[in-house]
Amino acid sequence: MSGTNGRFRIEGVDGRARAGLLTLPRGEVPTPCFMPVGTQGTVKSLTPEDLCSIGSRIILANTYHLYLRPGTEVMAEMGGLHRFMHWDGPILTDSGGFQVFSLARINRVEDEGVTFQSHIDGSRHLLTPERAVEIQAVLGSDIMMALDECPPGQADRPTAREALDRTILWLERCRARHADLGDEDVGPGLLFPIIQGASFGDLRAESLQRTLELGEWPGLGIGGLSVGEPKDVTLEMLEVLEPAMPSSLPRYLMGVGYPEDLVEAVRRGVDMFDCVAPTRNGRNGTAFTRDGRLNVKRANLARDGRPLDPDCQCECCRNYTRAYLRHLFVADELLGLRLLSLHNLAFLIDQTVQARAAVLAFEFEFWADAWLERYRSGSVKLSG
Repeated sequence: MSGTNGRFRIEGVDGRARAGLLTLPRGEVPTPCFMPVGTQGTVKSLTPEDLCSIGSRIILANTYHLYLRPGTEVMAEMGGLHRFMHWDGPILTDSGGFQVFSLARINRVEDEGVTFQSHIDGSRHLLTPERAVEIQAVLGSDIMMALDECPPGQADRPTAREALDRTILWLERCRARHADLGDEDVGPGLLFPIIQGASFGDLRAESLQRTLELGEWPGLGIGGLSVGEPKDVTLEMLEVLEPAMPSSLPRYLMGVGYPEDLVEAVRRGVDMFDCVAPTRNGRNGTAFTRDGRLNVKRANLARDGRPLDPDCQCECCRNYTRAYLRHLFVADELLGLRLLSLHNLAFLIDQTVQARAAVLAFEFEFWADAWLERYRSGSVKLSG
């Protein structure tokens, strides 16, 4: 895939796992990659400098939250999100659709758009496909997502069908508005469509086919997974989609960010990930390690002088012990939240770096099996 705003090059393939390079005006993004989530223009408790220190190349921001607060007028006056939050690398923004359906008090969903009440002050808003693109353009997104309707993971077939049809309808309108903005002095970032279809393989395949029939795209988003369906269903949907997805396009699995899930998704051809899981778990005292998840509040860590993960080189693991981290959480000190959030993000970013190296060395299956065996066996021990 190539274009005026960016390009993607596959540098290695091992089975269905891929190693690629996404080139954007603000920087190159090696894939597989994990994108930290900066919901309101900040990755909770971390600075942009922190993110750079752990190898973050691209982050995600939330259109819904930034539209409501501080608002598009402020964003325009401040020169866009990059300048506002002091991040000069690429930013991917979601459309706001998922948050409208999950957070807002929805009044009406129609083909025109979604009328909703703000979860902040109860004010009423209409989010249309065109408006979703316009907001992301004001933010200065390097990659913007088309507005989609995301049904719950256990949605029945009629609900999934309706959401699929409406997502395609909205996608056509997003594409048209994106093209209009491209005629202005400063064109918008890349527009990724989103594949829907809930847990129905034939609907997933149909969503992909109809999306591709609309024209060329710079990448593909896979939405509506990891929203309540069993994990084996998530993997099944990826297996349905993978053979039909153009190999030249980056594939972005939205909202997935647990270590074991990343390995299995890369195994099935996924290139990009995002999730609040690493920072949310970190703020709650749970650390990702190569030997499974570790609750740092456990009493048996009170005199444990080891780092969280001896193989990790992040600031937290280089400088602090499990005993100290436990103390921070028991004492309700904010530093503990920051250090575990930083570590968990560093862990996932390093994991994708390892996966990429394994693909390039044609050792991915061996690496993935060994990695998962250690992680899962360690999780049993740490939870025992």
